[in-house]
Amino acid sequence: MINYRLFTTLSSELAQGHLITFPGSPLLKENLLQDNPLIAEMTELAEHGKLADTRFGCGPFARITLIPLSAWQDSLTDSLLTYLRPLFSAPVCDEVLLDCSDIDDTVLAKNLRFLFNQAHKLTDLGLKKLPSSSVHLRRINAYCAGTDASRMERVFSQQQAIANGMVAARRLADIPSEQCTPQFVVEEAQRLCAAFPNLRCEALDERAIVEQGLGLLHAVGKGASRPPRLLAIHYDGASSGPVRSYVGKGITFDTGGLWLKEGAGMYTMKYDMCGAANVLGLMLSIAELKLPVRVMGVLALAENAIGPDAMQPGSVARACNGMTVEINNTDAEGRLVLSDAIAWASQRHEDTRYIIDLATLTGAVVKALGYELSGLMTQDNALRSALTAAGEQSGDEVWSLPLDARMKKQTESAIADLCNTPTNNAAISASAAWLLHHFCPANIPWAHLDVSGTALWREGGKSVASGRPIPLLMQHLLNDLAIEE
Repeated sequence: MINYRLFTTLSSELAQGHLITFPGSPLLKENLLQDNPLIAEMTELAEHGKLADTRFGCGPFARITLIPLSAWQDSLTDSLLTYLRPLFSAPVCDEVLLDCSDIDDTVLAKNLRFLFNQAHKLTDLGLKKLPSSSVHLRRINAYCAGTDASRMERVFSQQQAIANGMVAARRLADIPSEQCTPQFVVEEAQRLCAAFPNLRCEALDERAIVEQGLGLLHAVGKGASRPPRLLAIHYDGASSGPVRSYVGKGITFDTGGLWLKEGAGMYTMKYDMCGAANVLGLMLSIAELKLPVRVMGVLALAENAIGPDAMQPGSVARACNGMTVEINNTDAEGRLVLSDAIAWASQRHEDTRYIIDLATLTGAVVKALGYELSGLMTQDNALRSALTAAGEQSGDEVWSLPLDARMKKQTESAIADLCNTPTNNAAISASAAWLLHHFCPANIPWAHLDVSGTALWREGGKSVASGRPIPLLMQHLLNDLAIEE
């Protein structure tokens, strides 16, 4: 875990770290820096929109970076983050001093999460040899005005907790699928949750899944040698009150089943469990912040594999709410496990404030919204507005797609109550959401987040887990609790 400290004056104990600031900052007028001849030259460069960066002649620091002031106010295109990413691909200091004296709140939150997320890299999995001299960020030091210190302390503690949940989710999602099986996810979740007294885990094995009527989850998982699991994580931060529920798709590997994917489309399918991983991370963040609320996270875990018992196109399975679904495409398995998990979650508590599901569900949402926006589908206008506002506030934004009865024909089946994919290949993302909405009772507000574009960070032709939309959901929860007070 990466720690932090706040400073209102520049102290000599910060020497040898990496200073990141902007031209004209009051920090540059501090005694430790005002006599440095490089500062004027770097300031001129940054004032002309260039990155000014040096590791030479920058004492008492080991590295000084000046980033144009406009980037510190840009919450739309993440230009500050664009400057920072290459600086931390191979850090030279284990401490950074971030100038927070003139920064937009959303920009600060996003960049703090980025820095705290340096606690996990792919190489930390121990699967690749590294030079012994590699440097990891250990601490974030922040410079701010004295009048701003208490507010900054709150921002830093919240973003650290959010990032810690993201790191746990990312680390789990990045693990290769031959190790990260449904049972492994359960055991890892139990291990992580054991650190928090208010978290408790409830796991259903393949026998309990059948006994409790989760026929859709069973249908998806029965073709694999590594059987499905359903994991419920309960957080009891309050003795009473409504329960907020989150449901995550956890396909630990997706071959497409008998509707086999091509090789290129299968390469990143170990990440088809990011929804479930992020629900786990969300629960850990909530517990770390000790929020006064009751929450349940449900992870629907299965491997969509090819085998003698694999589900077949045209088969029909029954969910735990009694509805039947014709499986006309075995590669549309995520909506099946989600449907069962949503229905199961809706039956657990009499007083459910809302259910929000998250899933890497459709490639179509990427075609519609790209990689920066998560797709939001709901028929509850209040929940739509609240999630949209939380997205803008946190910098983890969503965009609403239509969801109403005009989608009805997309899920009609001649043999069952519903079919899992439309035969006309139209409105794929909204059609999947229309299927899901049948499994949440009308009296419970429900929203679906399709995070196929945002659950991964793509850079240099490679994909790694991003931890989104944990920041969005945490901000929404914090806002929701503020409304209740």
